[in-house]
Amino acid sequence: MRAILSVSDKTGLIDLARGLRALGVSLYSTGGTKKALADAGVDVHSISDITGFPEILDGRVKTLHPKVHGGILARRDLADHVAQLAEHGIEPIDLVVVNLYPFVQTIRRAGVSLQDALEQIDIGGPTMIRASAKNFPGVTIVVDPADYGIVLEEMRGGEVRPETRKRLAQKAFQHTASYDTAIAQYLREPEDIFPAEATLAMTKVMDLRYGENPHQKAALYRESFGTGGGITSATQHAGDLSYNNILDFDAALNIVKDFSAPTVVIIKHNNPCGLCSDDSLPLAYQKALEGDPVSAFGGIVGLNRLVDQATAEVIKPTHYDGIVAPGYSPEAMAILKGKRGLRILEVDMAAGGNNPLALDMDIKRVSGGFLFQTKDALPEGQVSLKTVTRREPTEEEVRELLFGWRAVKHVKSNGIVIVKSHALLGMGAGQPNRVTSVKIALERAGAAAAGSVLASDAFFPFSDGVELAAKGGVRAIIQPGGSLRDQETIEMANKYGVAMVFTGQRHFKH
Repeated sequence: MRAILSVSDKTGLIDLARGLRALGVSLYSTGGTKKALADAGVDVHSISDITGFPEILDGRVKTLHPKVHGGILARRDLADHVAQLAEHGIEPIDLVVVNLYPFVQTIRRAGVSLQDALEQIDIGGPTMIRASAKNFPGVTIVVDPADYGIVLEEMRGGEVRPETRKRLAQKAFQHTASYDTAIAQYLREPEDIFPAEATLAMTKVMDLRYGENPHQKAALYRESFGTGGGITSATQHAGDLSYNNILDFDAALNIVKDFSAPTVVIIKHNNPCGLCSDDSLPLAYQKALEGDPVSAFGGIVGLNRLVDQATAEVIKPTHYDGIVAPGYSPEAMAILKGKRGLRILEVDMAAGGNNPLALDMDIKRVSGGFLFQTKDALPEGQVSLKTVTRREPTEEEVRELLFGWRAVKHVKSNGIVIVKSHALLGMGAGQPNRVTSVKIALERAGAAAAGSVLASDAFFPFSDGVELAAKGGVRAIIQPGGSLRDQETIEMANKYGVAMVFTGQRHFKH
């Protein structure tokens, strides 16, 4: 029995090779893999012993040879194939262990040149992987060191089982598909954000107990070449995660990352029911909770600063499903771990760095395909306000309006938020008409709406929403503008002395 071993990741290589030699398998290898095996005292032959040809072109051509690929691709059950092997002096190859050049790791290095990247595009490796996987009824292909143990175990029992070979072949094809995806993303021009063909490379993080409902199956996947810093890269300190938990954790994380000041959000069913920015994190939490203490029960808390003991103490009395933050003091962690059933995640919110493979897109599943769009991401300082009413907003109102504008982008359309003192007082989300969202937001805010500001994710199609807001105590409004009835809306704001600004931008979130 003969095996080819040619790996970039040498994890477990020596133990595998020794196990194969103990079973009488002849080993053939290339370059660095051969040296590692020889240095460890493992009996190994050069690929050149198979091909009768030296490695050339600085190692670019090593295994691309009929005596390698004939030995891999020949069907053992076809007499004609076996006869052709004999005619050309080719011996079968039964096991191929390959993982590929570190292309992704190379291009993430600062200052790497195009030529350096091209040299890390593996050619012989994927060719051997695909050939072996195609012929899995007669050949075992292994691309993951995690599978070395099961392969050795089954070989000691006589042979690698057909079902194992099939599973490893599927894994091998997926491995090369992901590798090619990385190369294609790297070579894509920055302006070519929507290419004619596209693939996504994903790595499973975990299986989940079920999906949105118990009859649905679910799993969490990470973008294989992502930047980190997201929910899929979080450190889990406590609790079991569900599908719905992950959606809410992600919503919380996206919101607090969007604010530079110390900020706390409370998420319920993917919408913020509480949100506040303040110099003091405990005070920000308390104000966020006051926004809707009823809905907060069983929600997810997100914070964009390290959670200290004082913050943990004020969070402790309310039941939550989870909390996500960039870190926790030991005292805070001890307090939070004492809360029964609380899921605790830690996320590096500054993660990212040099990543030419970053796919900075929003992707949604639709019947038969996907929708891609660039993210709704605008820096805090890049909002142009145009006052359209007789009364100009005060400096304090402008600050509140900008906070509300940043908050409403995270609320499902039709989205309305009522804000005062950089805190969310009321929110109307996902309603079929905007005036209903205004009513809901005002009802939630109650008497606290007096002297507040309102943010709307899209224009008011009629003036009734503005009138309702003014009667409810709103003193300033921020909205995109652009309605055919803008003038009626402006006149209504003037009637009640409300300051109104247009942004010329919309924040729909469906």
